[in-house]
Amino acid sequence: MTAQHPASHEQLGGVDLGGLVLETDHITRDRTVYERVIKRFLDIVIAGGLLLLVSPILAITWIALRVKLGPGVILTQERIGLNSEPFQMLKLRTMHNDRRSGSVRYDGQDRRVTHKSPNDPRHTALGRFLRSVSIDEIPQLFNVLRGEMSLVGPRPEICYVAKKNGILDHPRHLVRPGLTGLFQTSGLRSRADLSEGLHLDMAYVMNLSFRTDMKILFRTVGALVRRTGA
Repeated sequence: MTAQHPASHEQLGGVDLGGLVLETDHITRDRTVYERVIKRFLDIVIAGGLLLLVSPILAITWIALRVKLGPGVILTQERIGLNSEPFQMLKLRTMHNDRRSGSVRYDGQDRRVTHKSPNDPRHTALGRFLRSVSIDEIPQLFNVLRGEMSLVGPRPEICYVAKKNGILDHPRHLVRPGLTGLFQTSGLRSRADLSEGLHLDMAYVMNLSFRTDMKILFRTVGALVRRTGA
């Protein structure tokens, strides 16, 4: 079955899609020169430059986490990438060692809301701060350089969560997953459910362009400064 959603300026995080109707299944699309060549070139140049710029922050954070949490500062998680192929996403550790001993579920339909909450009990105080300014995501710049991710795109979903929710072959995976995306800059990060997140992801997939990517990147910078998302 194909679900249709009327797009609007408000629904899609401020990206004006001109009243386009989105279909979330059976989508075919042609990759533009921007997507095939220019976007990848910009990913390499910008990600490489950012890594050089933030390397002192990454080093200091690594030391602080090593002292606070012990070994295993950088984690890998199996995520869904381009064309539904799995890859190992890098991330700084922010959780308690006993994070899985609680009774709260974290993989249901409300997972996005629970995981994006600033009060997620699994995280240490230092971890919550790192997440609030997205420092925990810095290692994913290496994923961008390796071609597993892009600077902008739908955020990569955890493999078992994608399988459980039946979105392993969702058309959101027709593009590389991103370090940031439309969902992360929509202002809905801590309260959107799965269907809203997928709707925003598809808005990006169907309107991928240099202009859209630049708007999302600039909005990401603003969100980081305000600590309201991304």
